[in-house]
Amino acid sequence: MTRLQATVLCDARLQFRNGFYYASLVIVVVCIGLLSQIPTQYLTWIFPVVILSNLVVGTFYFLGGLVLLEKAEGTLTAQIVTPLRQGEYLAAKVLTLTALAILENGAFTLYAFGRGVDWLPLLLGVALTSGLFCLFGFLVVVRYDSINEYLLPSMAYTAAASLPMIAYLMQWDSWLVYVHPWQAPLVLLQAAWQPIAAWQWTYGLGYSLLWLALLFWACRRAFYRFVVRV
Repeated sequence: MTRLQATVLCDARLQFRNGFYYASLVIVVVCIGLLSQIPTQYLTWIFPVVILSNLVVGTFYFLGGLVLLEKAEGTLTAQIVTPLRQGEYLAAKVLTLTALAILENGAFTLYAFGRGVDWLPLLLGVALTSGLFCLFGFLVVVRYDSINEYLLPSMAYTAAASLPMIAYLMQWDSWLVYVHPWQAPLVLLQAAWQPIAAWQWTYGLGYSLLWLALLFWACRRAFYRFVVRV
C-alpha cells in the first residue's frame, strides 16, 4: 500500500469517526425535502446553484473542520517528521471529500431527476468544484488555530467564491464572470441539463484544471509557511 492510499484510508476513518458521513446523510435528506417544494419548471434552473451551495459546506467547511481538528490534536504538526509529503496530504483530503461530495450530490440529484440528467458533466462539475473548494478551504484555514478565529473570515472567502452563483441567478452574462475560477465548473454543471458549446466544454475543463493546479501549488507553499516553518 502506498503512502497516498494509507493516508486516504486514514482520512476516511477520521471523517467517519467525527460524524462527517452522518452529517452528509442529514444534508441529503434536507435537500430532498427542500427540492420537493420547488415547482418542476424551476428545478433545472436552480439545481446548479443548489449543488454549488451544498459543496461549500461539504468541502470548504468540512476540510476546515478536519484541519482545525488535526491542529488541535497535534497530528498536523506531527506529520512534518513523517515521510508523508505535503502533496500527498493535500491529495488525500481532496480525494476523500470529493468522493463524499459525489455520493451526496449524486443521491439527491438521482431522487430529483432519475435518468433525466446528463451524468458526465454533472459528475465532472461536482468533482472539479469539490477539488477547488477543498484546496481553497485549506488555503484559508491553515492560517488559523481555532474555530472562533476562522469562522468569520471564512464567510467572506466563501462569499467571494460564490459570486458566479449570484451572477447566474441574476442572469448577468459578462466576460468578467468567466474570469472567476468557480464559473468554469458552474458551466459544466449547467451542461447536465442543457447542451453547451464546444468552447464552453474546453473552458469548463481547462480553466478548472488550471485553477486546481494553481491552488495546489499555493496550498503547498501555505503548508510550508503556516505548518512547517512555525
